[in-house]
Amino acid sequence: MTHPAEPLIELRGYCFQYRAQSEPTLHDIDLVIRRGEKVAVIGASGSGKSTLLSVLNGLIPHHHRGTATGTVRVCGNDPAAVPLVETSRHVGTVLQDTSGQFVGLTVGEDIAFSLENQQVPHAQMPQRVQHAASIVGIQDRLASSPHELSGGQKQRVAMAGVLVDDVEVLLFDEPLANLDPAAGRAAVELIDDLHREHGRTVVIVEHRLEDVLHRPVDRIVLMAGGRIVADAPPDEVLVSGLLEQHGIRPPLHLAALRMAGAPARAKQHPADLTAMELDEDQVAAVREWVAGTDDSRPDVAPGRAVALELDRVGCVLPRPGDAPGTRAVQDVSARVHAGEMVGVLGSNGAGKSTLARVVCGFEKATEGVVRIGSVDASGWTLAERGEHVGFVLQEPGQMISRPLITEEIELGLRARGLDEQVIAERTARVLEVCGLRPFRSWPVSALSHGQKKRVTIASILALEPEVLILDEPTAGQDYAHYSEFMDFLTRINELGTTVLLITHDMHLALEYTDRVLVMSGGRLLADTDPAAALTDEDLTSRADLVTTGLFTLSQRCGIADPVRLVHRFVQADRAERGGSR
Repeated sequence: MTHPAEPLIELRGYCFQYRAQSEPTLHDIDLVIRRGEKVAVIGASGSGKSTLLSVLNGLIPHHHRGTATGTVRVCGNDPAAVPLVETSRHVGTVLQDTSGQFVGLTVGEDIAFSLENQQVPHAQMPQRVQHAASIVGIQDRLASSPHELSGGQKQRVAMAGVLVDDVEVLLFDEPLANLDPAAGRAAVELIDDLHREHGRTVVIVEHRLEDVLHRPVDRIVLMAGGRIVADAPPDEVLVSGLLEQHGIRPPLHLAALRMAGAPARAKQHPADLTAMELDEDQVAAVREWVAGTDDSRPDVAPGRAVALELDRVGCVLPRPGDAPGTRAVQDVSARVHAGEMVGVLGSNGAGKSTLARVVCGFEKATEGVVRIGSVDASGWTLAERGEHVGFVLQEPGQMISRPLITEEIELGLRARGLDEQVIAERTARVLEVCGLRPFRSWPVSALSHGQKKRVTIASILALEPEVLILDEPTAGQDYAHYSEFMDFLTRINELGTTVLLITHDMHLALEYTDRVLVMSGGRLLADTDPAAALTDEDLTSRADLVTTGLFTLSQRCGIADPVRLVHRFVQADRAERGGSR
């Protein structure tokens, strides 16, 4: 019988340098993960997290070439010394984009793919596929196409596809990046079930630390610059100050306690707010801090014109043939004033993106009226809509078509037949506004993801729309890049552009928006202050959102109105960031 404390993963003095890089990506990694542990690996973009996963699952060196020194052992083998298929029998990886793992026409075929590769007798496959699917709760969708599933369901299929091999180690590469809050929480709970009830050793790489800590982890491994800078129990890492130093957002309740002058201590078990041992001084400090809140909410649009009005808008999406259409949006009425920054919140499938596409004219409003600048836009062409409303997709690669930054920005301007001098002036202006001037002669391929996103915004801003709509603008970004991007977007908003943010990021809604439209099932559930929306348990439940740790902290401190605590936190957070919102 294997001893429960046996190391399943062990790296000693490990370094790795990709063939195309001039410097190592991993430096002197010493890491031991024992059988049955659950470890969260965190760090800013470029810290080496993904490279570490590629070492553990054998993609380095079998797929990614480079130079390695030091030693690695995974389930008793050096992944470099055995075939990749041998490592995959012990180690399963669930990717950030689960769609990239699908190869079968149905869920059942997809789960069975690994068994086909290993030439497992067909008679044994149904039982093994059914068993793996039942572990993750997807057994009733075996005949479905993977692409018909929700994001959370797709992730469960990907998990089943690795569990079918009865692997010992599960690696998760940013499993929450593309999930809404409720689906993300369900994913964290499922991963915890796989760890506790099914005895899997689990390694989670993720930016969203507070969400990961919805269920306990044994250790947090913090990476920076290709090195491990902390490897300790969560309670110790959370109060060490290292998260903030290395661009990782700490859980909101810990930031609030620090702002109130009553920081948490490791012995209080701060990783789990519901069980944290708050002392009387901390409770008193938080109450006093909240009592000093300027809770007046100034009118964010005093005397401003209406930039966008939705009057009982509905949209039925057509389906092939004579099949009845899908009602994606129903009876939505709202006003957005010039210069506002408004969040559109809801889970995946709530109707947020469809509503945005109706505003832009990409989908037809089958009921109601869309007014842009107080004018009924139903008779406008798509080009006319585009003169007033700009839409920035989540993925820059879906929008960029030219090799050079300036060419991309000029493309839409030329399509409108503008004078060359006007094109040059507008291009120069948006390069400056978007912080792209130093890169104006660069090829787009040389830019980071965040910089490419700025190019897409610059190309839309050059067309001078009154309203800018962004779909999930911060998805998958670490805290440093997220903050930089949102501060940039705030500057654009303050220059007069009305901004709608389609998002399921609770933090973004709290910190940056003036108000939020909460959607579910194609309907508008609320049009309110973001703090009020995200401290309303009934509303968040109906919309498949989640209340934040600030709501729980207000309960723990006996604060009757949690909205006041959230407002106090937002004021303090903006002051620390130097924001003016």
